[in-house]
Amino acid sequence: MERTISLYNYSIDLATNSRHNSWLSPLLLVADGLLTGFIVKKVPYTEIDWVAYMQQIALYGSGERDYANIKGQTGPLVYPAGHVMIYDALYRITDEGSNIFRAQCIFTLVYLAALSVVMACYRKAKAPPYLFALLICSKRLHSIFVLRLFNDCFAVLSLFSAIYFYQTGLFAFGSLVFSFAVSIKMSILLAVPGVGITLLQALPPQRAINSAMLMAQVQVLLAVPFVRVNTSSYVARAFQLTRQFMFKWTVNWRFVGEERFLSRDFAMALLAIQAVLLLLFASTRWTKPSGLSVPNLIRTIVKPQSQKMQQQISHKVTPDFILTCILTSLMIGLLCARSLHYQFYAYIGWSTPFLLWKSKMPSYLLCIVWAAQEWAWNVYPSTDVSSMAVVGCLAIQVFGVWWGTESDAADLTSPADYSEEKDRQVD
Repeated sequence: MERTISLYNYSIDLATNSRHNSWLSPLLLVADGLLTGFIVKKVPYTEIDWVAYMQQIALYGSGERDYANIKGQTGPLVYPAGHVMIYDALYRITDEGSNIFRAQCIFTLVYLAALSVVMACYRKAKAPPYLFALLICSKRLHSIFVLRLFNDCFAVLSLFSAIYFYQTGLFAFGSLVFSFAVSIKMSILLAVPGVGITLLQALPPQRAINSAMLMAQVQVLLAVPFVRVNTSSYVARAFQLTRQFMFKWTVNWRFVGEERFLSRDFAMALLAIQAVLLLLFASTRWTKPSGLSVPNLIRTIVKPQSQKMQQQISHKVTPDFILTCILTSLMIGLLCARSLHYQFYAYIGWSTPFLLWKSKMPSYLLCIVWAAQEWAWNVYPSTDVSSMAVVGCLAIQVFGVWWGTESDAADLTSPADYSEEKDRQVD
């Protein structure tokens, strides 16, 4: 009986104590490497966008630099310059895109690299070990990376790499890599509010401005070959904000019906909800390290805090806070996106376990929500029920984080309160 109790207690400790992460995560990574290799060998590759990517890159390789003229079988090139640079390299390595197996091997390495960085971010935030097991169990994630070869794979690798650099205090490197992620796919822009709030509190104003300028410079440098030829076509295609969405491909809002889905009122309503949610989190959760309102935080750009005050604020921008803030910003954007396609799960799948954990829901309920979401994203084509599950699970994550981090926020004494307390002690 005592042995049974001891084994039970050890199992609970193994699943929940973050000190085990350092040795459990490499084992899970190796196990997933073997699983991914098996998938590549046994599961047929599915062509979706790879041929179109290669056709577009062939035109780029022939000297075409006008985005208006770079097209493939699925339509025009609609991704920024970073995408072109990456797939140009893949075009060369894979014999002009003809060697699919070699491409799958490369994407397997990208998958494992991304997974290892995600695990590193989780370790920095002291997430419990049982979350790491969920990171390797997604059928849809494996499909996106090694059976579909989407550009989102490189974007999510760059996003989590940027987060890791931020968590380790390497803000210049983080900003450089984050901007590169944006240059692969503009969906990463959804994380910008979280990144901005993080930088404004973690860094003195001048360094935060420098980070923003660095991001802009990366975009300009990558775009130079294209903007020199036709600036308007590059900006309009690579960052197409007026794109028309097709109802038949949507994974999330199918249950509202095609007429409402395509209406301008629905699009504007989603945009308004996103703005309200961002303002809600910014005013009640994300600015807690500084203890300032959003307008006052922005005002510190022109009227900086004292060096001592800034150090106190920076100390409270922890790895846990950084991961929570940026992933929540991203998830708010995805919740309010009018149309999500299956490849968008690359951003959701590895964010969900951590955000559900931050909601402080019981572990068994966390696993149920995770499983419901995984099921919904594996229904093809999407149905009214599966799309409701997709939206519902995203909503649970967003509002769960807001609810679950209330006590976290309450535990953060603002620097202003700290100073007032010290003044009272002196008096």
